[in-house]
Amino acid sequence: FLYFPETHGITFRIQITVKELLDTDIVLKLLFHLPVNYPSTLPEISVNSDQLTRAQCMDVKDKLLEQAKKHLSEPMVHELVLWIQQHLKYVIKQPATVCNEKNTSSKGASTEDAIWMLLLHLDHMRAKAKYVKTVEKWASDLSLTGRLMFMGKIILILLQGDRSNIKEYLILQKTSKVDVDSSGKKCKEKMISVLCETKVQSQHKRFQMFEVKEYSTLDELQKEFETAGLATLFSEFVPPLLK
Repeated sequence: FLYFPETHGITFRIQITVKELLDTDIVLKLLFHLPVNYPSTLPEISVNSDQLTRAQCMDVKDKLLEQAKKHLSEPMVHELVLWIQQHLKYVIKQPATVCNEKNTSSKGASTEDAIWMLLLHLDHMRAKAKYVKTVEKWASDLSLTGRLMFMGKIILILLQGDRSNIKEYLILQKTSKVDVDSSGKKCKEKMISVLCETKVQSQHKRFQMFEVKEYSTLDELQKEFETAGLATLFSEFVPPLLK
């Protein structure tokens, strides 16, 4: 349960577990953005879960917004969390499906055959030149496209490619001595966060190559995401990194 104060309101990230669906623990990651005039104005809500499909997450979001309208002008976050814990099994219109298991696309291909996207956040790079070359080599060897992005202290890696190759990249990233510690000794990456892993959708543009890019302002970084059809991904995951 974390919160990030913002100039135009507050963003809450709340993770809950619901145990009543198909005898499986469903972990919901809820994001509430409360504008400055909340609760007179409805919050913005985002829903993610590794155990639910994107469509199911959207169903949960829509139902939460419906409930939020019933609580307009009164504090509602706690009520909404309690409500979804009690009603999740009625909201989901189809059996829960773990995202990395079988899930057909419009062409009938499984998710393992589809193109996937991964967004990573790195805390720092001490040996930047060596680190960058290593990431470029891994992306090339695994036929992954995307961006290694620097903006101030923010370091992001956005990858697209076969899911098996993305999984292999993650293994390399977490198990290889890719950086150095404060004493200059080679060390493994321990300060990495997986912000998002999802199937590339029709509105997302495919990167044609892997590039290393630096941005002087947040607006420039945002434009990179928007050009790739990833405005939602940016707004959900990048601004909180500035707090």
